[in-house]
Amino acid sequence: MSKIKDLQKATLTSAELLAKADTKVVEGIFTEEKHAKHVLNAAKRVSKKRAAGDTELLSPAKRKKTSTGAEIMSPASVEASLALPLSNAEEDELCATTLYTNRAPLVLAFAVVLLQYTMTSQPLSSRLSLAQAVVSVNSRSKAMSLGIEKGKNAEDEGWGQGQPTAKVMGRVIRVMKRWGYNPKEGNNGTTFNDNGSFKLEDGAEDSQATIKGNETSLDQVSEELPALWGLDLEALRAANGPLVPGKDTSKLPIYTPQSARAYILKSFASAPSLATVDPDSPRKKPSAAAIAASKEKNLGLLLRALDLLYSSWAQVLSTDELDRRAWSFYVNVRPEVENGVAGWGGKGEVKLAQILAMRRKG
Repeated sequence: MSKIKDLQKATLTSAELLAKADTKVVEGIFTEEKHAKHVLNAAKRVSKKRAAGDTELLSPAKRKKTSTGAEIMSPASVEASLALPLSNAEEDELCATTLYTNRAPLVLAFAVVLLQYTMTSQPLSSRLSLAQAVVSVNSRSKAMSLGIEKGKNAEDEGWGQGQPTAKVMGRVIRVMKRWGYNPKEGNNGTTFNDNGSFKLEDGAEDSQATIKGNETSLDQVSEELPALWGLDLEALRAANGPLVPGKDTSKLPIYTPQSARAYILKSFASAPSLATVDPDSPRKKPSAAAIAASKEKNLGLLLRALDLLYSSWAQVLSTDELDRRAWSFYVNVRPEVENGVAGWGGKGEVKLAQILAMRRKG
C-alpha cells in the first residue's frame, strides 16, 4: 500500500502498464522478490480479463447487473438497506427490558451509536464497519491475553503501516478513506452482491490507491472527513497484500457493514428469566420468524437506550471525552461471565435500566 506513489512515479498507473513492466523495475519498487511477483501476477490476471472483455470490469453506465445477477445499488440505496431497527419506547418499557447476549455484539451496539455523536459525518455503512473493527481489535486482544490466539497479529507485523488511524471507544483502529463516496447521491461505482460483499467498477476511487500521505491520526485532521471503512488487517495479511489499482476488489480487506448488521440483528434475545409460559398450555417452540422479530425489537430498544445515554452527555462533553467515557459505560453494563477461557463467548443479562441510569443528571 505504501508503494502507490513509487508506482505512479514509474508511470505504472494501470494494471496493463504494470503487467508489461520490466521485472527489475517492479522489484526495485517492491524490495521483496515475492511481493514483486505477486503484484506482477495480479496485474497480468486483471489485464487478461480486460482484454477478454470481462463483464465484471465494465463501468456501471454500460450495465445494470453484474455477471452474478447482483443489481448495482446507489449509495443512497445501500445506506437504506443497512437501516437498523428504531424504537420510540418510553422509559418505562426500556427499564423493564432485560436482554440476553454476549459481550462482542454489545460492544458493536455501543460503538455504532457512539459514532453518531463523535463522527457525525460518517454514513451508517461506515459506522457499522468502524464499529466492527473495534469489536475485532478488542476480541483479538482478549484472545491473546487468554492464550486462545498466539503469535504476532497483523498490526504487530506491520500490515497497518502507512494507513490512517481512528479512535473509537478508546481503541485505535486502522481505516481506509472512501474518497468520492456520497451516501446521498446516485451510483458511484460500488456494487453490493447478494452475499454482502462488494466490488468497485473501473474508475471508482474507493481503493488502496486512495490512501494518501503518511500515517496520521484522523483526530488531527479536519472534521470534514471522507467516509471511512474499518480496515481488516488480518484479511489483508491472509491475502498477502498489497492491493494494486485495477485488481478485483470484491474481497477488499474491510469489515463489511452487511456482516456487522447481520451479526447485531441476531444477537439480542430476551433474558430467559423473563420468558412467560402459561403452565396450563402446552409449551410451543417459537418459530424462527418470531425469534428474529423479537431480537430485532430488542435491538431497537437497546439502540434507543444508548441514544438516550449518549445524547445526555453530548451536550456537555467534547467528542474526544465522550469517546473516552464510552468504554466505561460499556463495562458498567456488560454481561457477567466466568473468568478466563471458560467465559470466552459466554452470555449474560444486560439490563437497559442500568444504561439509562448512567445518563447525565440535570
